[in-house]
Parts: sequence; structure tokens; C-alpha cells
Amino acid sequence: MNLSVADIIRVTEAMAPPELAEAWDNIGLQVGSRDWPVKRIWVALDPLPQVVADACQADVDLLITHHPLIFKPLKSIDCTTPVGAIIGNALQHRLTIFSAHTNLDSAADGVNDALAHRIGLRNLSVLRPAADESRPVDEGDDMSGREPLIIQGLGRTGDLPHEQTLASLARDMKNNLKLESVAIAGDPDLAVGTVALCSGSGASLLGDFFASGAQAYISGDLRYHDAREVEIAGRGLIDIGHFASEHLIVDILADRLAGELAKTAGVVTVEAYRLEKDPFITI
Repeated sequence: MNLSVADIIRVTEAMAPPELAEAWDNIGLQVGSRDWPVKRIWVALDPLPQVVADACQADVDLLITHHPLIFKPLKSIDCTTPVGAIIGNALQHRLTIFSAHTNLDSAADGVNDALAHRIGLRNLSVLRPAADESRPVDEGDDMSGREPLIIQGLGRTGDLPHEQTLASLARDMKNNLKLESVAIAGDPDLAVGTVALCSGSGASLLGDFFASGAQAYISGDLRYHDAREVEIAGRGLIDIGHFASEHLIVDILADRLAGELAKTAGVVTVEAYRLEKDPFITI
């Protein structure tokens, strides 16, 4: 049995329902056709030129990325531009690119849950529940065979296995995620028992963190004034970087997708792309 892009999309959207995406997001099919056959799938964080070039060279049929290739409407597809070149290369090699972004962040067992589990948090709850108006259902969305939507949301809060200091938690995060460094704000000796987190860029959920009662907030792309607010409030902040807070989902999604597709009669291989690196280097 030959599986199509549409078949893979149905399985992927059962894990990360499109209704959970934020209204500003551009998830789903980015380039290609739902009708194209699929025998080989790669999963990556970003649809970078090198990632797409490697996928084309390896005869990959479907590239699933967390971050979308297209965020804003394109006025033209100019193959001399980075995005245009990616689109042209993908179409030339019949490579479909598909994105599961904020819907995968919000979904159960998605990016935020993966980060929470890596930290070892217990008694998880949603930091910001998904709003009903997050993303309207597109007329083209195939809802057939899907389970009823379970509303999740962005971020998580949870309890540490045991209370520890902010500095100790930061060191554990650094070692756990194999990072060169992490940044903290607040008293290093602050006692932390409950943690809030948001994968990716978490500055917009800072108010939710303050309302949650958690002592520390873990995220990426946090700003100077965010650190000052946390410091003044007597709380703690740990910035682990955007890449580190999300890249852990690549292997997890590849394994989950492979497991689900193994239940079908189709023969498809699913692999995590191994060559992505954080664009920031500590020197």
C-alpha cells in the first residue's frame, strides 16, 4: 500500500490538531502536494536551506518541521531569495514540506510536555489554556477519522521531585540538555519547588508565570526587562535558549510518527535530521 502526503498529515494532525495553533501561525502544508506519494520522511526543527538541500539529495519525500517555512504571505517566489530557493529546490525534487508549530507546542505530549518531562516535573497543568479562537478550522482541513479535540495550551507548570535552589536547577538543566551555558535571573539561592515553562520564545507568557505561583520560569529568548521584572518579583528565571527548548521534540516526533505509521499497511521510513545546531555559539 502506498501512502500519500495526505495520509501522513492525518496521522500528524491527530498528534497535533491544527485547531490548537495560534491565530497568527502558518502551520500545515508549506510546499508540495497532498497527493504525492511518501516512502521516506525526515523530521527537523527548521526548514533551513541546508536541511532542504540534504533532504532533496537523500530522496526524502516529506520534510516535517516545527517552524514553518512561510510565516507571511509571499508577493512573489523569487528563486534568488532564500525562501524562493528553498521552494524551487523542494518542488524540483518533489519534496513536500509540512509544519506543526504552535499546535505541537500546545498539544498533549507535544513540545512543552516533552520539555517538562525532561526536567522531571510532576502534576503538570497548562500555563495558558488554548483560547477557543486560537485558529478557526479551515474548510480544507480533513476532520474525518479524528478524535474529538482535547484543548491543551501553551506552557506548563509542574512540581519538581524535590525542592532545590535556582542555581542548582539551572545547573541540572545545563547538564540535562548538554548546553554550554544557561542564563539565570533572580537570587541563585531562591528555593524552587514549582516551575513554569514555555518552549521557544516565552516572553509573552511572563504574566501567566507571575499568576501561576511558580517560583521559577524556564524558557528561551527572554529579555533584559523580563529579567528585571522577575528579579523585582522575587522569582527566578532560567533562559535555556530557543533551540534547546524545542529541538528535543525532533527525535520524539520522529519516533511517535514511525510508531503510528507502523500500524498501517504502508512502507515508510521516518528519520530525525541529525545535523541541526543552535545558531548561537558561546565563545
